Amino acid sequence: MLCSSSAAIKRISVSWLIMANNSNFKSHRLSRSESSTKRPRTMSTHSSLKDAFSSYADNLNALNEKRERIVKASRDVTMNSKKVIFQVHRISKANREEVLEKAEKDLAAVRDQHISRLVKELQGTDFWKLRRAYSPGVQEYVEAATFFKFCQTGTLLNLDEINASLLPLSDPSLEPLQINLLDYLLGLADLTGELMRLAIGRISDGEVEYSERICRFVRDIYRELTLLVPLMDDGSDMKTKMDTMLQSVVKRENACFSVRVRGSEYIPLLGSSDPSSFLVGVSDVEL
Repeated sequence: MLCSSSAAIKRISVSWLIMANNSNFKSHRLSRSESSTKRPRTMSTHSSLKDAFSSYADNLNALNEKRERIVKASRDVTMNSKKVIFQVHRISKANREEVLEKAEKDLAAVRDQHISRLVKELQGTDFWKLRRAYSPGVQEYVEAATFFKFCQTGTLLNLDEINASLLPLSDPSLEPLQINLLDYLLGLADLTGELMRLAIGRISDGEVEYSERICRFVRDIYRELTLLVPLMDDGSDMKTKMDTMLQSVVKRENACFSVRVRGSEYIPLLGSSDPSSFLVGVSDVEL
């Protein structure tokens, strides 16, 4: 009887183990089936990442296209601003009013036709994000505007006046295009080179007093910028132009000094090709 009881117990143990193994196998199959049902979720995640990167690519392409349009507009601003500068350099005692009137119209055309294109393209963060694309054109426009203002009134056109002239170009509902201080100072540094050429030209026409006035004006600009540039965080371009500005100041001072000290000797020779003229060999400075 004990043998039969032990055999029954063994059979119960074996059947229990079989049932446990079957339940483990079923649970393993169930877990595999559940894991297989998660595969579509992985495909959905892959699709969302692909859509996100496609959106990023579209944004980058749009930004690159905008940058190309801004570079083109900046080149047009540069080219037409140079024409204004060349027009102002034609000024003399005889045609002063005529030259300045035409230069004023040309400067207004640059602002209304070309600067306005930059205003339409630059909105929000693009103003700073794309600064390197439009900065050369803005600097040239500042140079032309300040050069015209000096020849017209003998004063310096400040940054607030330039930005005020650009406000009508902007949509009132959007942030207006404002020329930043660095681009204004870089354009002002270029102005000193044009004033150096103007001063030499006025000496050749016998306007020594006007040339000395230009010399004092540029010297004041250089002195003030000498104090400001070392404090600038992003002043590498400005420091390079300061060296060229110093050369312009020295040339102007030497020309005015020579005329003032030895005027009776050199005035008849001004503008001539006589080898003894102090103007012979004076080269232009390219900024």
